[in-house]
Amino acid sequence: MCRSVKTLFNLEPPATSDEVAAAALQYVRKISGSTHPSQANQEAFEEAVAAIAAATQELLDSLVTAAPPKDREVEAAKAKARAAKRFGIEA
Repeated sequence: MCRSVKTLFNLEPPATSDEVAAAALQYVRKISGSTHPSQANQEAFEEAVAAIAAATQELLDSLVTAAPPKDREVEAAKAKARAAKRFGIEA
């Protein structure tokens, strides 16, 4: 899985449409192997991003959980600590 694609479900505040679009873009970039498609592929690339963003939003809207929402700041701090440990950097 792409490390830059973050969990979007069960967060407080909820994921924004910009976050959903960014995740879709990262996914399409990963599977296509291209960060900047050629002009010939630009339309297909953009259509794929839009379709995946729509499917992602539909999924997020339909998921249910009994767990309390995760605090974004707490989750960000955990991620920063994991990265510091992984890369040997002081947090």
